[in-house]
Amino acid sequence: MTDSMNVFDRRLVRRHRDRAAARLEGHDFLFREIAERLADRLDDVTRKFPLALDLGCHGGEIAGALRGRGGVETLVQCDLSAAMARRAAGNGCPTLAADEELLPFAPESFDLVISGLSLHWVNDLPGCLLQVRRCLKPDGLFLAAMLGGDTLYELRQALMEAELAESGGPVRASRPLPICAMPAACCNAPASPCR
Repeated sequence: MTDSMNVFDRRLVRRHRDRAAARLEGHDFLFREIAERLADRLDDVTRKFPLALDLGCHGGEIAGALRGRGGVETLVQCDLSAAMARRAAGNGCPTLAADEELLPFAPESFDLVISGLSLHWVNDLPGCLLQVRRCLKPDGLFLAAMLGGDTLYELRQALMEAELAESGGPVRASRPLPICAMPAACCNAPASPCR
């Protein structure tokens, strides 16, 4: 038995992201919206963040939203998928492919770590957050948005009703839907109870 639970096959997640990279443009509206909301949150902070990390950069949407904001001079982008990282690198920011569960950065490297819709695919979220904390400077800031417990609630209900109608009972989903609420950094909504 292992110490950590592996809900997600990270190789499969990487392959899905590699495949999605080719057609991301035109389907990245949610990533762009979340990037803009995170950048708006950063506007509320008066200090500057010269060196920042975009953890799970997708196609570079956060880089686009941060242009000229937050005192960010250098944004390092990283993504689990090499194809996504190559796509994001088109904006001129330093970019690498790296797993969010195994961050390759030295302690106290970044003034800001920002992540939009990537951390919900991590198997060991507390461990990932510890690594983020380790690579932040002592007065660093971490901003993130991720899917939480009530995300896609209506879709979950509709899928369950369809399964009941087709098979007479619910069947196990190919990937688990969130079961515990975690408010996203870009929302002002309070946490909802766990389901």
